[in-house]
Amino acid sequence: MKRASLFLFSLCISVVGFASNQQGYITADTLKEDETTQQLIEKVIAVNKAPKPAIAASVNALTRYGFKDLFTQFSYNTLLPYASQVNPNAEAYMQDYLKQHSASLIRMKTWGLPYFNLIDNIFSLYGVPHELKYLAVIESNLSTTATSMVGASGPWQFMPETGRSFGLIINSQTDQRRDYFKSTHAAARYLLQLYRDFNDWLLVIAAYNGGPGRVNDAIRKSGSRNFWVLQNHLPTESKNHVKKFIATHYIMEDQSVSTTTTIGHKDSSTIEAQHDLSTEKISGKYVSLILTSYIKMEIELFNRYNPAFDNRLSEEGYYNLVLPDEKMDAFRQLKYQILEASVQYLLSDNQTLAPTPTPKAIKPKKN
Repeated sequence: MKRASLFLFSLCISVVGFASNQQGYITADTLKEDETTQQLIEKVIAVNKAPKPAIAASVNALTRYGFKDLFTQFSYNTLLPYASQVNPNAEAYMQDYLKQHSASLIRMKTWGLPYFNLIDNIFSLYGVPHELKYLAVIESNLSTTATSMVGASGPWQFMPETGRSFGLIINSQTDQRRDYFKSTHAAARYLLQLYRDFNDWLLVIAAYNGGPGRVNDAIRKSGSRNFWVLQNHLPTESKNHVKKFIATHYIMEDQSVSTTTTIGHKDSSTIEAQHDLSTEKISGKYVSLILTSYIKMEIELFNRYNPAFDNRLSEEGYYNLVLPDEKMDAFRQLKYQILEASVQYLLSDNQTLAPTPTPKAIKPKKN
């Protein structure tokens, strides 16, 4: 009871300090002195599982201020124009990045939706701001097979030592850095560990790329913890990593940068020319990422055939599933296993991916 009272008192002090700041910001000094944030994060990263919802909510209430140097109100408000909310230092870079990368990122708004939903759901279990999901875009383009020249792997580009330190199994037989569910749980805890050290999400992103030591060097040399002040003391790659994140967030979130109504006639006709397609009306709690893992199909291709699969199946109760003939055959053989694994995933606290089945299908028992 005393601990709870102390925590609430500390939280109130933090909120009062925030409200009293004329600029509306929690200052770096306040964050440095606030031991409550560090203690709370320590509780979360100390165990290899998601914390209780109340703890996650408390973490989110404190860490949301980590975007103080990016957004004027700490987080992006979809109801307001993007340019009116973002730090002016970021706007020029966003426009340059938009010219070079907007086409591929706008397409990702459609095919990447299941990934973003997955990451949002897991990050919410830890209180990590949803904006951080776009780090996976600039790290790996959301790909589980991405591998860097220095040995980083998976959607979150974990090095082996870092991955193991956050509970991932990495050996000659298994590499959980490529498991979207388990690696995203690990990424949430790693991001919180970096936030514990820097109290600023832009600095966390720089440290995620170049390592905490280089960010600490930049802080020491510049005498500041503001990214826009210390950026020129960072390695060029780390500095640009932060700007890529900002530009990606802008393209993904700004309502004026919208997807087209179709993925593109050229792409769709090319796909259809390569495969004979089958359609089957399905109902039940199927999950696209579970389904595609069982039939061994790339999620990007699945989403082109079946746009908004998870949302429409959930809202309408049925879906006209479209698959290449050979994938539809695999689905029909494994549909009961896929359904069972999907339901287990939806009911699971940690939402880890069920193991991929053996090729032999198991038919349901007759009554």
